[in-house]
Amino acid sequence: MTLQIGDTAPDFEAETTEGRMRFHKWIGDSWGVLFSHPKDFTPVCTTELGYMAKIKPEFDRRGVKIIGLSVDAAEDHAMWARDIEETQGHAPNYPIIGDADFNVSKLYGMLPANTSGDPAERTPADNQTVRNVFVIDPDKKVKLILVYPMTTGRNFDEVLRVIDSLQLTSDHKVATPVNWQQGEDVIIAGSVSNDEAMATFGEWEEPRPYIRIVPQPNGSA
Repeated sequence: MTLQIGDTAPDFEAETTEGRMRFHKWIGDSWGVLFSHPKDFTPVCTTELGYMAKIKPEFDRRGVKIIGLSVDAAEDHAMWARDIEETQGHAPNYPIIGDADFNVSKLYGMLPANTSGDPAERTPADNQTVRNVFVIDPDKKVKLILVYPMTTGRNFDEVLRVIDSLQLTSDHKVATPVNWQQGEDVIIAGSVSNDEAMATFGEWEEPRPYIRIVPQPNGSA
């Protein structure tokens, strides 16, 4: 089954570097980011895990929990974590799921349902589709899915930008334009009538009737 935006993120129980956890319970009332890796000791993923550790305070500030996944046993991640710290300057400071049984990768549509066997006998290329980012809201709905090739490191600053947009647009009846950054003007949602927009926003710029531009709202709706 292909997971799509708006679907409920599949719940699961798994071993992690911080102990056994139930995914939905772990997220709780927070937002969550699950980012996956095809195998331990892969070079691009090593840089990604280190960078996520470095910018974790930015996720914390937004009320977002982060969790990694690699298609190896959780106990195998410890040696990799030492490599990550020595080469990237930051050790993972968030849990990493051990997915040696491929359960989570299959639940999230990253590996075929019939995948089986010993993960140690699989190469990174065998698991190359396990290079995803899932952003999940407090209602456990999938809000963003990104899929990257093995040769291209992920842009986690972009993930933060999207989370800023998702959190803003969940509280206010607006959308964010191309390349939007926190604090820039936004667009009144198309579902909002002009009368409702007038009551909510007062006035706006209107280069076309379907493009209504206002300053970014502040605070909760």
